[in-house]
Amino acid sequence: MILDSNKVAAHNDGLYTAHKNKLVFTASEIAETESIIKKLIDFQIAIPSWALGTGGTRFGRFPGGGEPRSLEEKIEDVGLLHALNNASGAISLHIPWDIPTDRNAIKALAAQHGLKFDAVNSNTFQDQADSAYSYKFGSLQNVNKSIRKQAVQHNIDVIQQGVELGSESLTVWLADGSCFPGQLNFRKAYENTLESLQEIYEALPSNWKLFLEYKCAEPNFYSTTVADWGQSYSYVKKLGEQAKTLVDLGHHLPNANIEQIVSLLLMEDKLGGFHFNDSKYGDDDLTAGALKPYQLFLIFNELVEGMDARGMNHATDLGWMIDASHNVKDPMEDLLQSVEAIMIAYAQALSVDRKALEIAQNENDVVKAQEILQNAFRTDVRALVAEARLRAGAALNPVALYRELGVRDALIGARGLKTVATGL
Repeated sequence: MILDSNKVAAHNDGLYTAHKNKLVFTASEIAETESIIKKLIDFQIAIPSWALGTGGTRFGRFPGGGEPRSLEEKIEDVGLLHALNNASGAISLHIPWDIPTDRNAIKALAAQHGLKFDAVNSNTFQDQADSAYSYKFGSLQNVNKSIRKQAVQHNIDVIQQGVELGSESLTVWLADGSCFPGQLNFRKAYENTLESLQEIYEALPSNWKLFLEYKCAEPNFYSTTVADWGQSYSYVKKLGEQAKTLVDLGHHLPNANIEQIVSLLLMEDKLGGFHFNDSKYGDDDLTAGALKPYQLFLIFNELVEGMDARGMNHATDLGWMIDASHNVKDPMEDLLQSVEAIMIAYAQALSVDRKALEIAQNENDVVKAQEILQNAFRTDVRALVAEARLRAGAALNPVALYRELGVRDALIGARGLKTVATGL
């Protein structure tokens, strides 16, 4: 479905006066609004191909109809999201769910929608129909060298797929671990995993990055081979400059100080990027900012400070991607909400008075430091985010326009009520 620019313009016309009034008020509250708006326009958040369909749970999957049945339809859906918000200009593919049959045609379709290909993701947490070996007891850690070789070769194949599409990074997430004490030798599992990762790393093109994700638990509930940021850091430090840690916001134990983790990884030049989502209990994969918006702001506060300290480009020097699963929402509406929450947290962090905060910190003025951060968080920056969309030719209220146009009904009409997206 191609979004008619005239309908976007008509939508914006109806909201323009109220928006401008809000923008004037916001500009009176925040300094350097023009600089913030320009950074918001540049900032892009990749959409994962697997989030465009209804996600599964352990107990059931409830498709909502009109799900993308092919890679082409996934690209079309991301193109529609990007047309609505102009902040979703990349798609992240999961192999083998998203292997193109015609790479040139896929690249042309993505270009037609103004999309690039973000990190490609390997999959050794599921057995594939044509695989010789099973990953039931792990992949890169497996005691069987033949199984490890199969998993390594899959990652190398994924890199080649990404090269053909113009991607420049590989994300590795492992389900490897153990369910029971004594099931595996921790040291040997680490050594096997490192050896496997080294083989994959050697296959990286010189302009690529390897992102190593971590997860505290699930699907193994006694040990995980890459269980936390320290273990990921240990691997990527040994691998080399092109290897970085990827932070998934849901992959932490309760009450983990994610913003401190982010700050230290950034300081060590080992932060590769993010999978944005939200959670209450564990890896809940909920809409970004739905439960912990202050935490999301605090993470961006550390990102802005740390990236500026290193002279990094906010938009391009880290990988930004959503990783979510939707079972009770329209996935496209949920993705629009997640992008909005991320942009709001980013804008709030950009509005922090850095000089005043540094003075408060140096003077041990705890109250003042808290006030500076909480005032930034409590300031409504939605008008700045909307203004960035308006200037980029997108919708002032993407979710409202999505509903006004009856997009989901149109997708159901074109694809059917009982379609199921490839992947999860």
